[in-house]
Amino acid sequence: QVPVEVPGDRGTALALRWLVQFSRSRAGRSMASKLANELMDAANETGNAIRRREETHRMAEANKAFAHYRY
Repeated sequence: QVPVEVPGDRGTALALRWLVQFSRSRAGRSMASKLANELMDAANETGNAIRRREETHRMAEANKAFAHYRY
């Protein structure tokens, strides 16, 4: 994959999508409490959404050699 910079609006959309996605997969009683816990984990830089962000950054760093193929 060719790494490209993510525009601001898309970055926000991805972050919100990941927060909701990982909130749904959490064990808990209500969606409100699961989302609140995921937001607290994101604020503390832990949790699945932050892990996904770090994984995406690592993939971009690994593919940095292919950045010049972007036209």
